[in-house]
Amino acid sequence: MNDSKRIFNVRVIPRARRNEITVDENGALRVHTTAAPTDGAANAAVIKMLAEYFDVPKSSIEIVRGATSRDKVIRV
Repeated sequence: MNDSKRIFNVRVIPRARRNEITVDENGALRVHTTAAPTDGAANAAVIKMLAEYFDVPKSSIEIVRGATSRDKVIRV
């Protein structure tokens, strides 16, 4: 990935059966995480999963908007 920042809309599904990232019919990312949405656990899991997905360090992932919502705006 190059050095330019990219912004993505992400739909988070907490308490899922397994951790996975899928793309819906509109091309939006959906992040399924087994973590519960308490004390930032789901956000931390989402950041970790997206860092692995995009092959970047976790510090490169930022939740720009929607920290307490299922619909988030992520900057990579």
